[in-house]
Amino acid sequence: MGNPPEITDSTTEERRKYVKERFPCIADCDMCGLCKVFHGMDAETAYDDYIQGKRSFLDVSEDYKG
Repeated sequence: MGNPPEITDSTTEERRKYVKERFPCIADCDMCGLCKVFHGMDAETAYDDYIQGKRSFLDVSEDYKG
């Protein structure tokens, strides 16, 4: 997967598509673990600030590291 679209050069829908493709829900939480990483949220909810153009992808990602 390539780099996330920059906020200044992309639309809300392009950023939403990137997040959905980067963190696909496979509907098997025991195998995936993404909801645990995102504190019970799906990726689209967790990355809403990025999708809405409020914060960069990297800034939001920092919220969920380690």
